[in-house]
Amino acid sequence: MKKGLVAWLVVCTLAAVPGTLRAQKPGEAQLWLTNRDKSAVFEEQKPLLRFTKASHKLASEMQEPTIDIDDQKKFQSIDGFGFALTGGSAQHLLHMDTAARAALLRELFAVDGKSIGISYLRISIGASDLNDHVYSYDDLAAGESDSELAKFSLGPDRAELIPILKEILAINPQMEILGSPWSAPAWMKTNGDAKGGKLKTEYYESYARYFVKYIQEMKASGINVAAVTIQNEPLNDKNTPSMLMLAEEQALFIKDHLGPAFAAGGIRTKIILYDHNCDVPEYAISILSDAGANRYVDGSGFHLYGGEIQAMSGVHNAFPAKNLYFTEYMAVEPTENVRISIAKPVEGTFIGALQNWSRNVLLWNLAANSKFEPHTDNGGCSICQGAVTIDGNEVTRNLAYYAMAHFSKFVRPGSVRIASSVPATLRNVAFKVLGSKTVLIVVNDGRLPQEFAVRYHGKSFKTKLNEGAVGTYVW
Repeated sequence: MKKGLVAWLVVCTLAAVPGTLRAQKPGEAQLWLTNRDKSAVFEEQKPLLRFTKASHKLASEMQEPTIDIDDQKKFQSIDGFGFALTGGSAQHLLHMDTAARAALLRELFAVDGKSIGISYLRISIGASDLNDHVYSYDDLAAGESDSELAKFSLGPDRAELIPILKEILAINPQMEILGSPWSAPAWMKTNGDAKGGKLKTEYYESYARYFVKYIQEMKASGINVAAVTIQNEPLNDKNTPSMLMLAEEQALFIKDHLGPAFAAGGIRTKIILYDHNCDVPEYAISILSDAGANRYVDGSGFHLYGGEIQAMSGVHNAFPAKNLYFTEYMAVEPTENVRISIAKPVEGTFIGALQNWSRNVLLWNLAANSKFEPHTDNGGCSICQGAVTIDGNEVTRNLAYYAMAHFSKFVRPGSVRIASSVPATLRNVAFKVLGSKTVLIVVNDGRLPQEFAVRYHGKSFKTKLNEGAVGTYVW
C-alpha cells in the first residue's frame, strides 16, 4: 500500500444496512440506489421499474441516452468480489462478542436477507503491514537457516486468522481465497530483514517448498487456497514487510522452482504473477512471454495506485488465454465528507477493472478500528481504513462497504460479463448471472441528474440517476 496516496483518509460514518430482496415478476426491474447526498445508501427503490415495448429508434435518435444490453456478446466469467482479510481484520472480528461477530459475518458473507454476499478474500502468506507484528512461518535467530523447512509452522495464523476463516467458510463454503506474501522469511533474503531486500538465489527451491507447505497445511486446517500471487507489490520495498522481486527473477522462480514444485506436489492452486500497479504492465507481459514460466501461470494481478486501468486490456490482448485479476485498491472518503463519493471507486475501480477483463475486484481492506490499527512499525500503513470500522462491538460501514455491495450482492461467482453501450456520463457494466437474471450497474459521473433508458430484448424502462449516484438494476 502506498501511503502517500491516501494521506487524506478519515472515517466515513454511514449507518445503513442493505435490505432484503423483494420478489419481482417478469418484466420488472429492481433498482438499488446510492445517492451522493446519502438520501439513499444502497437502498432498494419502490416501485419496481417496468419494461415496456421499446422504440425502434436508434439510441442516437432518442431524446434520452439509452444503454443497450446485448447478452449475446459475452466476455469473461466472474470469480467474485471481496476484500483483503488482513491479520488486523481477523483480530478485530475475533475480539467482538460472539453474537455481534456472528451477525456481522452473516451480513458480510451470507447470500440472503440483509447480507452483501462477499465471495472472494485475499489473505497474507505470513504477516502483511496490517498485522500487529511481523512474522513468517519459519522465523529463526540471526545467522540461522532452515533449508529443509523443519521449523515451518502456521502457528502465528492459528490464533486469529484461521479461526475467523473457518467461521466465514461455515457461512459460505465456496469462498474463493487468494494468498499473497509480503516477504519471504528474513533468513532467505539478501538483507536478512523482513523489510526490503531480495530472495537469495540459493533459497529459490526452499521458498517454492514454503509455498507448497503453506497450501498443504492450510488445506489440512480446512482452508482451500485457490490461488497465490508470488509477491505483493514486487516493485515496492518500502513496506514492513516487503521484498523486491524483479520480473526476470519472478520468471526464473516460477519456471524452475515454484511451477515444478506445485506439479510434483499435486498442487492445483493457481499461480498469479505480478500483483502490483497498472503502470508497469511490461512486468506481466515479459513473464508470460517466457514459455517456461507461462505454462505454470494462470494469470496476472493488478493494483491501481499508479498507471491506467486500461493496461489490463493490453495484457489481455497480448495473452488472451491468460486470466486477469484486480487484487488491491483502497476506496476511502475525504475529510468529514457529508456526501458519499461512491462514483469514483465504482467507475474507476470496479467498472474499470471489469471492462478490462478482470475476473474479480478486491479492495483493501476488510476491517480496522477508528485509529486505523493494527499495523506494523516502520513501514506499516497507519492511515488504512477498513470497509467496516470495528470498535469493540460497534460497527461503522464505510465507503468501500457500499461500493462493494452494489456488485457482490448480485453478481455472484459464475456470472458472465455481457455487452452494454456506454452513453456519455453513464459508465456501466452488465452481467448475466446464474439463474438467468441480468444485472446492470450504472454510475452517473456527470455534474447534473441524468434521465436515461435501458433497452433489453426489444423492451425498455426509463430511469434517472442524480449526479454522483450509483444504481444497480436487477431483472
